[in-house]
Amino acid sequence: MTEIIAAPRTRFYRLNKVRKSLQTPWTLSVLLVLLVALIDSANLGNVIGTALAALAGTAPYIVIAVLLIGWLKATGAEAMVGRAFQGRESVMILMAAVFGGLAPFCSCEVIPFIAGLLAVGAPLSAVMAFWLSSPLIDPPTLFITAAALGWPFAVGKAVAAVGLGLFGGFVMKMLLAGGAFASPLKAAQIGCCGCGPSTFDGRPVWRFWTAPTRRQTFVKESAGNGLFLLKWLSLAYVLEALLISYVPAEAVAAVVGGEGVMAIATAAVVGMPAYLNGYAAPPLLAGLMTQGMSGGAAMAFMVAGAVSSIPAMAAVYSLVKAPVFASYIALGLGGAVVSGILFQFLI
Repeated sequence: MTEIIAAPRTRFYRLNKVRKSLQTPWTLSVLLVLLVALIDSANLGNVIGTALAALAGTAPYIVIAVLLIGWLKATGAEAMVGRAFQGRESVMILMAAVFGGLAPFCSCEVIPFIAGLLAVGAPLSAVMAFWLSSPLIDPPTLFITAAALGWPFAVGKAVAAVGLGLFGGFVMKMLLAGGAFASPLKAAQIGCCGCGPSTFDGRPVWRFWTAPTRRQTFVKESAGNGLFLLKWLSLAYVLEALLISYVPAEAVAAVVGGEGVMAIATAAVVGMPAYLNGYAAPPLLAGLMTQGMSGGAAMAFMVAGAVSSIPAMAAVYSLVKAPVFASYIALGLGGAVVSGILFQFLI
């Protein structure tokens, strides 16, 4: 009986392993290239050349981003983030929004930090400010965005991240003053993606190379993030090359084209489910903008997508109750539209 039960389980485990391997960025990139080779072999060289040229142009930014995040992790500079949640509530919101744009945390890594802050009584308003701004920008994505879309767009995205954090934090403060969200946390919290808690106490050690463990952290984080950026950007640039080659400009313009507010709002709504991550989105948006997407619509797409990406939403939903989750999504979508409008008409 045990063998009968074990056999299907083993088969299921193998099938699940195969399924996961097929969903990796490397596998998807290779499959897409093979698909072009099978269906349109005459255009294969053009697709590969476009993707490789874009990746080569981004390479210096990848190196800078990798070294920067390795340095931040090795020195323990992320410890400074915890200090943003001390003091008066309005000051906490301001500091949380700013630090959210500087912190090198993915949506998974931020879960234990947010859970700890809420558990010890940190105001939900300041936590929301950090939560909204953190997925939008960090040092690596700033450089990747600048490489693909230019520094004005990258700086605009950073400003939008801080602005969205401030907007969400102060809206949440007003709602809390009215008696809303008295008990925001779920009874139990879970993590995702295997990310463990980060260390947020102690002082940074700027001369990290003097400590063997910190040198190891620098090497480990630099190598890990370098591989992560390379695999996602490879997929992103393959997708961008396919987009430029096969998606008619008029089709893009029909969905997210135009210069008006409606195009920006539509881009925000489309961006919520369509967004990949902060590393893959800029090259794709660069391709869309060459085919008729306005700068404001691209900004709205990126802001809404970062807030509502699958990891970001999983992080929020795993921690908080439904009303807080709904508020997070509403604030993110509304802030994305406002960010797109301001970028379109002020830049």
